Amino acid sequence: MLRVPARNSAPLDHRRVLMTVDAVGGVWRYAMELARGLLPNNIGVVFAGLGPQPAKEQAEEARRLGKLVWLDEPLDWIAPDEAAISGLPEKLARLAQEEGADILHLNLPSQAAGMKTDLPVVVVSHSCVVTWWHTMRKEPLPKEWAWMKRQNAEGMARADVLVSPSGSHAQAIGECYGEQRNLTVVHNSISAFLHGMEKEPFVFAAGRWWDEGKNGHVLDEAAARTLWPVAMAGSTRGPNGQEIALSNARHLGEIPHRKVLAEARRAGIVVSPSLYEPFGLAALEGARAGAALVLADIPTYRELWSEAAIFFDPRDPDALAQAINRLASDSGLRVELGAKALARSRRFTPDVQAGRMAELYRQLVDEPMAA
Repeated sequence: MLRVPARNSAPLDHRRVLMTVDAVGGVWRYAMELARGLLPNNIGVVFAGLGPQPAKEQAEEARRLGKLVWLDEPLDWIAPDEAAISGLPEKLARLAQEEGADILHLNLPSQAAGMKTDLPVVVVSHSCVVTWWHTMRKEPLPKEWAWMKRQNAEGMARADVLVSPSGSHAQAIGECYGEQRNLTVVHNSISAFLHGMEKEPFVFAAGRWWDEGKNGHVLDEAAARTLWPVAMAGSTRGPNGQEIALSNARHLGEIPHRKVLAEARRAGIVVSPSLYEPFGLAALEGARAGAALVLADIPTYRELWSEAAIFFDPRDPDALAQAINRLASDSGLRVELGAKALARSRRFTPDVQAGRMAELYRQLVDEPMAA
């Protein structure tokens, strides 16, 4: 287990964590689930929001779980250049002091670059442009994105602890940034109990489909050949003008998370076609609902869902359609795989995740570095 310098002699009870969050991608769900799990550990959360403003329902959820402060600062992958994010570490350190935080938990590595604070700094790499490019393009990073890699590398080096949501993403970090001495894996989680509703004959998938890494066009193409209709929830237009058109699947649009969960509960099959996925909360939600999973054959999904899903070549719409049709035609196999997915999903609960994170926080605050 990691040992880091002590910063405070008091035990980690009734402590406050300043946690960065954004309303665009999976970081929001991660932060809400973690905050929910931390409450029984007597750890409160102040959410420091960045990027586009949250929807009303999102803001209300955050305020039920902690305090929400929204900063007029961009996310690194939306920012036009390095200068646009250069002042953020100082603002976060100052906000942490103002809010009486004991720990900084930053959900983008660049947010820690050059940060000056006496507080412990935890950095979580949920995803980044560099590992995305490494996976999707398998070629050198464009020169215009070099500053993002530099900022991320500085933030990882600054962190007292660097967290990855999967071993597969940890490996990608090592391949792109070099070995990280302080890296540990803590899986994501969800708290929702979704199993028990009678399944209906349709396929469900959720994602920010404008992101090429989510591979929405392959699922949409496969939908023209499936025995069951395919419903896709999520935005098709990104913050930087990215866009995808869906022709065969039924597009539900960008719906509130509670409606996403309702669809997952009803669906007989849940699909995630992602090419790039450091963890994959959509797959976990499908598993928690007891749906049969059809997942892209990528390292992350093999790591987390081996023997609990059907895997397909994510670049082959025909292979995806065949996998869906196999399950649509075999109720026994659907029930079997749904039960296996549900059983596996119990590894990824907020009490497990929050327990791991609380232990990391305690090491940072309480325990001296091992000799």
